[in-house]
Amino acid sequence: MSTATTTHTILRAEGFSCPSCVAKIEKQVGRLPGVESVQVHFASARIEVHHDASVTTVDDLVAAVAKAGYTARPSAF
Repeated sequence: MSTATTTHTILRAEGFSCPSCVAKIEKQVGRLPGVESVQVHFASARIEVHHDASVTTVDDLVAAVAKAGYTARPSAF
């Protein structure tokens, strides 16, 4: 799955309160070009994305989460 250009980005999300929110975020972020996988961790409000950073930037990921109706920001852990 991982290639030399694959980046692992972790975002912290805010504003989701139910498991169905997870599917909305995964669907929206997963539509972006260059995204290989998206996993939303409901309990910890973490979004883990494997993506090609030359195609999809962290700002693109944050914007996709916002388009789904939630707030996200990059996380160091």
